[in-house]
Amino acid sequence: MASMGLNIDEQKAVDRFKQNIVEPSMTNLVILDFWAEWCGPCKALTPVLEKVAADYADKGVVLAKVNVDEEQFIAAQFQVRSIPTVYAMFQGQPVADLTNARSESQLKQMLDQLLEKLPIQPGGGQPQQDVSQFLVMGEQALEEGDGERAAGIFSQIVEIAPDSAPAHAGLIRALVAAGHAEQAQAVYDALPEGMAGDAAIQQAKSALDLAGTQVDEGELATLKTKAEADPTDMGAQLAYAEAAYAAGQRDAAADVLLAMVQADREWNDGAARTKLLQIFEAVGLEDDWVVTTRRRLSKILFG
Repeated sequence: MASMGLNIDEQKAVDRFKQNIVEPSMTNLVILDFWAEWCGPCKALTPVLEKVAADYADKGVVLAKVNVDEEQFIAAQFQVRSIPTVYAMFQGQPVADLTNARSESQLKQMLDQLLEKLPIQPGGGQPQQDVSQFLVMGEQALEEGDGERAAGIFSQIVEIAPDSAPAHAGLIRALVAAGHAEQAQAVYDALPEGMAGDAAIQQAKSALDLAGTQVDEGELATLKTKAEADPTDMGAQLAYAEAAYAAGQRDAAADVLLAMVQADREWNDGAARTKLLQIFEAVGLEDDWVVTTRRRLSKILFG
């Protein structure tokens, strides 16, 4: 599961980044320099970075360099568009952009400001890892509709931070999106004790529950035909809506459920509205599609 969604080279790149940047940044301030062999300004900046890092070594500052030609995947995650690009990293995430600090005095001034604010522990033990940067990567993959890739990223995060509820939730949602409902259920069943009540996990559980109504194309076509044949058959409407959503046709599912609410909002204790709210929770209340669909629902209920 650890390699799902990432090819071998990308997984190795993530592992190298974890070892060379993320892990040292747990207790140190890492100067992360994106560079390339052909970059003249990069070569001019290197001696400055190396000298300052050496001068500040006893304060917990270390230098890490990423060749953008060799580590294109990592550079892409940081959206590096020009080089040199230099970040200060602490506990796994960028805390400052140092790119404009091209002189020794400018760089030291920025580092002094950061060192006053951050609990740097040179030579100390590692606190719990902050995996925010990787969580963003996984969410971006999900937003782009690439469930397989998102599952690979989130599974890596779970390995790094096994106590992270957002990482487990992201993995469950990604597996559902990739069509691996059984694996998603296995992840949910194996959650650390007490994590199931987390809000992020509850959202993922909604997505998992909705995936349980998935059918093949032939069954979906049959359910659609039956629903269209008799719009007053609420059971048929609900069955088609559930199957349509599980098949990734959320617009069709929403249209049917909204029509049900408009026709008889009290049917089966408000089952259509309840199903819509479950879908909203699974997708995420801040999602643009959810916001638009909720407006449609409100217009029916209160318009």
